Amino acid sequence: MHSFLLMVQEGAEAAQHAAGAPASPFEVNFGLFFWTWLVFGGLVLVLWKFAWPPILKATEERERKIKLQLEEAERLNAEAKASAEELRRQLAAAHEQASALLNEAKQAAHDERELAVKKTREEQDHLLDRARKEIQSEKERAIVSLRREAVDLSLAAASKLLEEEVDTEANRKLVTDYLANVPEMKH
Repeated sequence: MHSFLLMVQEGAEAAQHAAGAPASPFEVNFGLFFWTWLVFGGLVLVLWKFAWPPILKATEERERKIKLQLEEAERLNAEAKASAEELRRQLAAAHEQASALLNEAKQAAHDERELAVKKTREEQDHLLDRARKEIQSEKERAIVSLRREAVDLSLAAASKLLEEEVDTEANRKLVTDYLANVPEMKH
């Protein structure tokens, strides 16, 4: 491999001497120098005339598009910030509304409970009144029944005493009127 590299190096040196090129990198070949500058200057003029205007135009167009995109991005950023602030306000308003609805629901539940308690108490009072009236009615029926039985017993006792039938309607009315005039016994 080493011998191959030496052969390539010797071949390159021989080609340089044959073309009239300097043997050392520090030697100057003015013919090569002149033609290099001439080709470079021609290339610059051709590029200046045909390549730079489209490149410059494309660069300016790209710069303008980037500037418009930056302005659009700033506008969208401002809109996003405004939207975020609006969303925060709406969220706060929704939270307040939810709290108000919750409080309203609690108050409605409390009012319903109070109404139910009041209604239950009224129903209890009504049932107690009805029960008292029924008790009073039963008491009065019992008193009437007891009076009838007392009349019947009185007539039966009087009839035994007199040993005759005293069961006439006039006698029954007489005993009933007497018992009605007797003051009621206190309970």
